[in-house]
Amino acid sequence: MATIPGAAAELARFSIAVPEDLLRAFDEQIKRRGDNANRSEAIRDLIRASLVEDAQRTPDAQVIGSLTMIYDHHAGDLTRRLDEVQHDYTDEIVSTMHVHLDHHNCLEILALKGRGERVYELADKLLGLRGVSHGELTCAATDSSLEL
Repeated sequence: MATIPGAAAELARFSIAVPEDLLRAFDEQIKRRGDNANRSEAIRDLIRASLVEDAQRTPDAQVIGSLTMIYDHHAGDLTRRLDEVQHDYTDEIVSTMHVHLDHHNCLEILALKGRGERVYELADKLLGLRGVSHGELTCAATDSSLEL
């Protein structure tokens, strides 16, 4: 089993800037959990979870999945950039659904299928675009790794 960095290491301090309302909501979530966690521990948990998720990527396996994105279609030329990236991955995109949530925000869901490396690469490119406010890729391998 791979070890996750930071499990028993010295602590390093860093600062981040976030909108006040986001920080307030995060603090409320920590408080609701009631496990005596503080902001630092909650952020460490998020970092660990992200590293574990990344370690579970299956680049050589055939995967199926869904990519969910929420974005502001008025943000710069985001719609063009989303289309441009998606056109480079037509073999992996099985289907798309686009929903207008309000005047600015859209929900887009992509059904994906293909080699893990390409599917994860597509998700990384789309979710990394400025203007995408939330997104999540959920994948399952379709070959022998399902039997593990």
